[in-house]
Parts: sequence; structure tokens; C-alpha cells
Amino acid sequence: MARKIVLTSGKGGVGKTSISASLGISLANRNNRCLIIDADVGLNNLDVVMGVENQLVYDMADVISGKCTISNALIQDKYNAGLYILPSSHAFNDVQVSAAEFRSLIYRLEDSFDFILIDCPAGIDVGFHRAVSGADEAIVVTTPHISAIRDGDKVLSMLASYGLNSISVIVNRVRGDLVLQGNMMSAEDIAKVLRYPLIGVVPEDDNLTIYSQLGRIGLNAHQSRIAVDLIADNILSGKTRLYDPTLRYKGLIGKLKMWLEKSI
Repeated sequence: MARKIVLTSGKGGVGKTSISASLGISLANRNNRCLIIDADVGLNNLDVVMGVENQLVYDMADVISGKCTISNALIQDKYNAGLYILPSSHAFNDVQVSAAEFRSLIYRLEDSFDFILIDCPAGIDVGFHRAVSGADEAIVVTTPHISAIRDGDKVLSMLASYGLNSISVIVNRVRGDLVLQGNMMSAEDIAKVLRYPLIGVVPEDDNLTIYSQLGRIGLNAHQSRIAVDLIADNILSGKTRLYDPTLRYKGLIGKLKMWLEKSI
């Protein structure tokens, strides 16, 4: 039976879909059968990030409406045989897929996978409640920006009423140089503010954005990939090993890097 994990955020633009895709890839690379579901009905872009938009024939709405079987709608990742994507629908609007229909779809899939990751729409509207209703665990993705932290806190308050097995936090786009200079909150400080445990810290990494835009996120082998691999290990082991974005700025060479980046 699959572990069903919803990845959500209070604010759009925090990198949630890229994190969902990267985490799915990392879990599949560890010999797990993994499915990523795009639960953002009408505004979906997981297929673009994963580079499979040209393979899309059927989607989640087609399965729910009975136009095709689940297997017809699943798209296998071109780099990993154990990773699948279930795209959302462009044709349906947000209220045309009910929470009950979404949960039923999840239940039909859970025996075929080790992990089902649900890429939830941002905010706390109907799409949020639909996506969370199919999950047993939740991860809230935020960034060190005040607005993202504030909105993440609202989402965490909503999640607390769902009786989930676990709720944790990923802090994305952390700049280690700014943390050391005291100009950015550390991920640990953000977790204390939010009052939920950290499961991952992902550094600011332009490569993640570039690979996401090119639909080649599976080829990303930069610092953000290392950070997400640690998150996958934490999910599998129950431990908490966190990427340290400040490490490359420590020591003599690190201080030189920080000075150079500040000067540019």
C-alpha cells in the first residue's frame, strides 16, 4: 500500500511543483514505484516540468468521467521505469472534480505504488481540500520570504484538522551567504516559527529553475538535487539529515566566495 503524501504551500511560486517532481524522481531512483499526481485542476503544469506534455493523451478528468482506464492516463517517466505521472485536466475547472472522486481515484491506485505524491494547488481553496483529502501525510513547501512563511502558517493550521499521520516542512530557495550575513532567516528558525519539523532544506539554485523550464528536471545534478536526495532518504528512513546551504560559504575559500558574490 502506497504512502500518500501531499505537497502543498500557502503561496504560489515557492517551487512546490519542482520539488514534487524532484522528490518523485529521487524516490524512484531508490527502487520505489512512485506516482506523482497533478492535483491542480485547470492550472496544471507538472507535465511540462517533467517533460511529458507531448505524451499526454488522457488525464485525470478522463479517468474520473470514465473515458479511459487509469492505465491509459498514466505516463511513464522517460528516465526511470518506476516513476509515473498522472496529469491533471485543462478542460475541467476546479469545482468539477470533487474530493470524493479524487479520493476514489487515489484508493484505486494505492496498491500499485510505494509512494503517491500529490502536487497540490497553492492556497486553501477547494483544490487544497480536494488534494489533502486523498493523503495520509503532508509536506508544506515555503521559502524564507515573510509572505510565504505567513501563508505557510495558514496552511499548516488547516492541515492540523485533517488527522494526518505526519506534517512537516521543506524550506526552499535558501541562500547560505545571506543566512550567514544575518540577512535571511535560516530554515531552522523558520521551522521554529511554524512549529512543525523540518524534513528538508533546498538551496537557491538557478539550475533547478532552468531544468524545470526545459522539462529536463530528471537531469539536474546540482546542489538542489543533493538536497532533495536527502529529503527522500529522510522520508524512507524517518531520520532528519538536512542540507546545509551555509557550508560552501564557511572557511577561507567560502568567505572569498561570499565576498565575490556580494561584489557582483
